[in-house]
Amino acid sequence: MFENLTARLQATFRRLRSKGKLGEHDVDEALREVRIALLEADVNFKVVRDFIAKVRERACGQEVAASLTPAQHVIKIVSSELVELMGGSESKIQYSPKPPTVVMLVGLQGSGKTTTAAKLANLLKRQGKHPLLVAADTRRPAAIRQLQVLGEKVGVEVVATREGDDAVRVAREGASRAASVGRDVVIVDTAGRLHIDDELMDELSRMKSEVGPSEVLLVVDAMTGQDAVNVAGTFNERLGLTGIILTKLDGDARGGAALSARAVTGKPIKFVGVGEKVESLEPFHPDRMASRILGMGDVLSLIEKAEAAYDETKARDLAEKIRTNEFTLEDFADQLRQMRKIGPLDEILSMIPGMSRVRGVSDLKVDEGQLRRVEAIVNSMTPEERRSPTIIDGSRRRRIARGSGTRIQDVNSVLRQFEQVKGMLRQFGGAEKAARRAMRKGAFPFVR
Repeated sequence: MFENLTARLQATFRRLRSKGKLGEHDVDEALREVRIALLEADVNFKVVRDFIAKVRERACGQEVAASLTPAQHVIKIVSSELVELMGGSESKIQYSPKPPTVVMLVGLQGSGKTTTAAKLANLLKRQGKHPLLVAADTRRPAAIRQLQVLGEKVGVEVVATREGDDAVRVAREGASRAASVGRDVVIVDTAGRLHIDDELMDELSRMKSEVGPSEVLLVVDAMTGQDAVNVAGTFNERLGLTGIILTKLDGDARGGAALSARAVTGKPIKFVGVGEKVESLEPFHPDRMASRILGMGDVLSLIEKAEAAYDETKARDLAEKIRTNEFTLEDFADQLRQMRKIGPLDEILSMIPGMSRVRGVSDLKVDEGQLRRVEAIVNSMTPEERRSPTIIDGSRRRRIARGSGTRIQDVNSVLRQFEQVKGMLRQFGGAEKAARRAMRKGAFPFVR
C-alpha cells in the first residue's frame, strides 16, 4: 500500500545523505518533499502540518547539530515521529476481569465487518482464547449465513437468528450463551449502512448499553482514504470507540487512512487486515509499520509469520534431510506449500531490510497458478518417482503431465528447479560438514 510514499521518502533521504552537514535550508527542502509525499499519500492535511512542525522543531535543534551524521539523525527523527503519529506502541484488546469479554465490531456496510469478525475469532483462538461469534446484523440475511460459514471454517460457534429479529436482543442472548458455555470472548458482528444515519447509531448505542462491551472497534476500509478518517470521527463521537481495525491494507490505496486515523480520532489502530484469508489479520505495530514505510523492512513480523506457518517437527526433519542429502521432491513441494502459508512473496520481500531499494523487486509478483501446477505435478508422481527423480524417463514424464493437466515442458521445468534447489542445499550441507570437521580439529577453540 505504501510503495509510492516509500519511494518518495527514500529519494528525499538519499539527497540528505549526500550532504556532509545540514543547514536549515537543507532541512526545509527535505521536509517540503516529505510534506508533498504525505499529502499525495492522502494523509489528512492537518496531520501533515502538525507532523512536519514537530520534525522541523527537532531537526533544527541542537540534537541534530551535535550529531556526527546529521542526515541519519533527521531520518531517525522522521521515523520516531511516524511511530508516534500511529500510536507509539501496540494497543492490545482490553479483556474484562470477569469473562466473557464483549467486543463489538461496528462500521459502514462493505467495510468488511463480517469477515473481520471471523478473522479476529481465528486470531484470538490461536492465542489460546475461546471466542464465540454473534451474528447481530439481522437486516442482511447474507451476513448471517456468511458468518455461519466462516465460523465453521475457523472452528468457532456462531449464535445466529432470523432476518428481522431485534439485533440488541440477539447480542444480549449471545453474551448470555457465552457465559453459560464457558466462552471467554464474545465478538458481535453488527449491522452497517451505506451512510451513517440516526437509526443505525441508536441501535448500536442501545446494544452497547445492553451488553457493556470492553471494546468497541470500528472496522474501516483503508481503500476509502480520507473518507475512512471522517467515518472514524463520526462513529467515535456517537459511540465512544476504543480502537480501529483497518481492512484491505494489502490493496493499492495510498495509505493515508493508516497514518491519519489515530491522529484524528485519538483511538489506536489495533488490528490490520492484510489479505482475504481468515489468517490475514494482524496486530498493528506502529514501529514496524513506520519501518516498512521508510523502506527499512519488518524482520520481526516476518519471523512471526514464519513461526506461525512452519511446523517445528517438520523443520527439524527437513534440517536432518538437508544434512544427510535426502531432500526429495515431496519435501520440495511441501516447502512451496509452507511459503504460501507465510504470504505472498512480494509482501515477504517488503519485510526484508533494503529489499525495497533493489531494482525490480517492487514489480515482482508470484504466480500462484505456477505454485499450484508444481504441487499438481509432484502429486501425479508415484512415491518411488518422488524419492528418486532420476528414474523419470520420457514415458513417465508424459504420464505425469497428463495426470497433472500440464505440459511435458512444465514437468521438465519442475525437475530442473528441484535439482537447482537440491544443489544449493548440498552446498549448505557441505559447508556445515566442513565447519564441523574444523571444529573437531580445534580450529575454532572458542566455539562449543
